[in-house]
Amino acid sequence: MSAPTAPIPTPTAPGGLPLIGHGLRLARDPLPFITSLRAYGSVVRIRIGPTSAYVVTDPELTRRVLVTDAAHFAKGGKYYDALRVFLGDGVATVADGDTHLRNRRLMQPMFNKAHIAERGNAMIDQVRTMVGAWPAAEPRDVFADMNEITLATFLVAVFGADLPAHLEGEFTALMPEIMKGTIRQVILPPWITRLPLPANRAHADRVARLRALIDQAIDHHIDVTAPGSASADGASGAEACPHASGARRQEGGLFDTLLGAEDELGRRQLQDEAITLLAGAIETTGTTLAWALYEIAGNPAVERRLREELASVCQDRPLRYDDIDQLPYARGVLQEAIRKYGVSWMVTRTAARDIVLGGHLIPEGADVVWSPYLHQHDSSYFPDPDTFDPDRWGADRVAATRGSFLAFGDGRRKCIGENFAWVELHIILATVLQAWPRFKVTSPPPRAQAVITVKPDALAMEFRSDSAD
Repeated sequence: MSAPTAPIPTPTAPGGLPLIGHGLRLARDPLPFITSLRAYGSVVRIRIGPTSAYVVTDPELTRRVLVTDAAHFAKGGKYYDALRVFLGDGVATVADGDTHLRNRRLMQPMFNKAHIAERGNAMIDQVRTMVGAWPAAEPRDVFADMNEITLATFLVAVFGADLPAHLEGEFTALMPEIMKGTIRQVILPPWITRLPLPANRAHADRVARLRALIDQAIDHHIDVTAPGSASADGASGAEACPHASGARRQEGGLFDTLLGAEDELGRRQLQDEAITLLAGAIETTGTTLAWALYEIAGNPAVERRLREELASVCQDRPLRYDDIDQLPYARGVLQEAIRKYGVSWMVTRTAARDIVLGGHLIPEGADVVWSPYLHQHDSSYFPDPDTFDPDRWGADRVAATRGSFLAFGDGRRKCIGENFAWVELHIILATVLQAWPRFKVTSPPPRAQAVITVKPDALAMEFRSDSAD
């Protein structure tokens, strides 16, 4: 038997500073920094404060972390510690083990295609109403618009169409600030985030308010869907329609699936799962749509093909849920927006034991960092990665890129809401295209800003109802 090969020394990224390590680089220029690490090797050591973390720059090794050797890389690290402050132990952040498996099993029916289909046309109606109400030829903050629409669509799909209006407004205001506070906790040394600083207190207050709002949403949904209530049955007593309760269930939301399991989950867990869904719905979907519209506006050939595909499927009628699967080019445009802009730029795991990865020794307890943004800008998989090219996702080319596209993760912790995300993305993009024959960017080109997602720093667009130049 041959002797085991000694581990390869792990290179350390240059530019670390005393006490804060590479935290300043991560705060000031996170995307150039994280992508620069590929030049130093397949696994590169950085320091966040005094603590070492190991960045995996090779997507094949990342798949080992997520799939092949997933048992040795537990969900955790600074990224998830920070997310857990406001997501709690939702399915995205709860530790591996029986609790995660139980919660994922309880939530899975929410995201079956057939279940989502029941809410599809209600989602389309919500989006059409909001997009159609935009005044023509006025510059709009498209990132804010997309977040507002994705949130409203999420609420209709998950809780039904009758939540109090103030909840939506407060959710929209709170989430961006909570995300900024969260990434601050990721990149700064733990001793700073534990100090009673105004920023730390404000973050805690916002998280507490978010939990209170989620509790109101859950209570309201339970009240209006309870058997015998006027809202649930449409009438009461002998005059109630015998089919009303069934119709009400049809009008309800995906969250009904979990409400039946409240005794098993508990109220705190219901809150955690609702907040997890909310964060994913706003940040990833809204960001993707804002970037997609920006790229479409700057690529006339892409816009023409999108409109031709939509016209061939829908003719002169509005979009229907059944149309979504017939829009492959739209899927390619959306996937390319996700590819080019991340959407996540840093995710962590924790080494459950000493383990060799790509020849490098990762010590037990160390943070292991992987970056969808980094992998999806790897020119070995995506030639000319800064070019927006939806044809990368055509049937003749997609096999060469599949291994490096990790926006939804992989393995047993792959994003549970991926099916819902694709449906919502298609609905909103197609509805904007149908409602507005022409749109253009009216602000300077946006800069990619890494928070939890990679969002545009500022993006204004103007929408017109006339198609002529």
